[in-house]
Amino acid sequence: MKAKTNNTKKQGKTPLYKNPNAPIEERVKDLISRMTIEEKADQLCQDTIGVDPNPDNYSLDNPYCPTCGSVYQFMGGSRNRNKFQRQAVEETRLGIPLLWAIDVIHGWRTMFPVSLAQAASFNPSLTEKSQRIAARECWQDGGIDWCLGPMVEVGHDPRWGRNVEGYGEDPYTASCFAAAAVRGFQKDGRVAACVKHFVGYSACEGGRDYSYTEFSSRALREWYLPPFAAGVEAGAYTMMSSFNEWDGKPIPANRALLTDELRTRMGFSGFVVSDCGALHRMGNMGYTSDPIEQTSEALYAGNEMAMGDGLYRNIPEAVASGKLSMETVDEAVARVLRVKFKLGCFENPYAPELTREETCILPDADDLSLKFARETMVLLKNDNKLLPLDPAKVNSIAFIGPSADEIHPHLGQWRAAAEPTPEYGETLYGVAQKFFPKATLSFARGCAGWDYRPAPGDAEECEKAVEVAKSADIIMLCFGELPWMAGEIKSRRDICLPPAQRELIKALSALGKPIIGLCCSGRALAFQEELKSMDALLWLWQSGRRAPTAAMEILVGKVNPSGKLPITFPRSVGQIPIYYNCHGKITPEAHDYQDLQDEDGPWFPFGYGLAYSTYKYGKVNVKRVGKGLEASVTVKNAGKFAGKETIIWYLSDVEAKFTQPIRKVIAFEKVMLKAGETKEIILKIDPKRDLAYSLPNGIQILEPGKFILSASLQSEADFWYEE
Repeated sequence: MKAKTNNTKKQGKTPLYKNPNAPIEERVKDLISRMTIEEKADQLCQDTIGVDPNPDNYSLDNPYCPTCGSVYQFMGGSRNRNKFQRQAVEETRLGIPLLWAIDVIHGWRTMFPVSLAQAASFNPSLTEKSQRIAARECWQDGGIDWCLGPMVEVGHDPRWGRNVEGYGEDPYTASCFAAAAVRGFQKDGRVAACVKHFVGYSACEGGRDYSYTEFSSRALREWYLPPFAAGVEAGAYTMMSSFNEWDGKPIPANRALLTDELRTRMGFSGFVVSDCGALHRMGNMGYTSDPIEQTSEALYAGNEMAMGDGLYRNIPEAVASGKLSMETVDEAVARVLRVKFKLGCFENPYAPELTREETCILPDADDLSLKFARETMVLLKNDNKLLPLDPAKVNSIAFIGPSADEIHPHLGQWRAAAEPTPEYGETLYGVAQKFFPKATLSFARGCAGWDYRPAPGDAEECEKAVEVAKSADIIMLCFGELPWMAGEIKSRRDICLPPAQRELIKALSALGKPIIGLCCSGRALAFQEELKSMDALLWLWQSGRRAPTAAMEILVGKVNPSGKLPITFPRSVGQIPIYYNCHGKITPEAHDYQDLQDEDGPWFPFGYGLAYSTYKYGKVNVKRVGKGLEASVTVKNAGKFAGKETIIWYLSDVEAKFTQPIRKVIAFEKVMLKAGETKEIILKIDPKRDLAYSLPNGIQILEPGKFILSASLQSEADFWYEE
């Protein structure tokens, strides 16, 4: 598109919208009054420059349009970004700056733990700090001022690939991390967050991405809406609508959700962008394939910006046909412009042009990456207290497995501008020697591929690994998933380990040597016999650039593991969905499945995680304090290691007019305890917030009755509440 001349420069008087001292609403109103309908349509389109680098996205091979509202997936760096921005600001009629957007989920160049791993830390303050650094890096290095994150969908099906981007299966936990991420992204005032995907995307049948979703109004309020409400309360500037449908309407055209729920009930004041190509794809859902209908329906519903498909350039025709009102268009444009004014885009449209060394992986970022990784890892098994290891007593270690000497398993999905090179990460085998200085270390891949399809050379690699392991005292089994095995359009029907890895574990187990499992994964996995072959298992997730160092610190006892599972690990795929906050069974004593009668629960439940210390809980006490309640419990570190313990407060509403989950999380707190130290933990309970529940129509109800409060399922108390 040919750039238009900026005629405003020729005017004698500076337009009101360019006056930084004028109120934002007056600036917005003035600018809209000067815009043509074509300029308004462009402002509601988010384009790429050239081909979208994400193969999962639908996009046109777009030339640059300097009057569009936003560009996404631009990886050209600040200098090139500013060249394009200069065309928009200095060479168009009105000089409206663009927003530059990209998916920044867990870092820009400094990779922090993936979101699911972050939730395992139960420490939202680390998320807030990491997202502040991510925003700093993406703005200063890439010129990105709109982070398409956090992803806050509650996930009940580990087959769904995008669990890696979210904060697990619990609405309260996800809400805490959603708010922390929004605060972090927007803390310095120059980058906007985008909470996604509104709403219920994770309810896709069978965990199949982009598939049909069916969930009730009650499930909407109990599970799916709370994290988005938390993001709104934290001040998120933008929201992304999801691909799926609810109550017969695609979300981007669902006014009941985008306007009545999101704006009227939640109070969201920013703007909504569609997911990539979602408006264009409504025809695939059997809704409408007519571009004019798609444009009119989505804008009326409250979806202000169209990502990737250029659909909103049909606005002039839609208005001319009478299917779309100019009032609706103007309100949508106003919402987009408000965000640009709030970010200071008009006064400071250009990003800093600094070197990578000045902006990325600075000491504070590197230090936080290590600190965060330490708190995400979950010790799932430690038979006979094999861990921690005493380096002075370890003579030889065999690092076996496809993730033993690789960087990319730790960097995770959506790694933005980071690459699997030594500049951006480490390997387990590579950092081990400094933690085991007296030991002889050896390495073997064990299998040629990671995937569920057999790879040529698997058998030979397994034989080599067995030979290497024979001469070692301890086997470090490094296994799991590569980052590309989870994420968008990365759902899996089978979340057991790939066959080649199972064969490797079986062969190593036959040696009779101690096996320590180190698993990289972006989801919960279902084990078969492999878990029984391991003496210890440390779940590394995909915990960022310093994950290998953090893992070694835990293995030698320098760090006491403190991670807890934010998602349930099933025994088999047939148990899915399985999650902690389910509703009670009609017949509690009945087995779920005939072939799991002796093992009728998950491998590892939500909140599970071992430590090198034993934490002993005292009695839970609940008392009335004014109009609220106060609970307390003492927690003692009865072990020899200082460590961090997460106290998870679960509430059970024993009887209600609308049945409630068996239990739900209402609070958590992570505390540091020295060896032998005891602390009293106090919980303030707000009955209207913590004891009430939502009816399907959204009305909150607080019933008198009996409740049970549990501290980490270690100690509990029942109490009666009535106003």
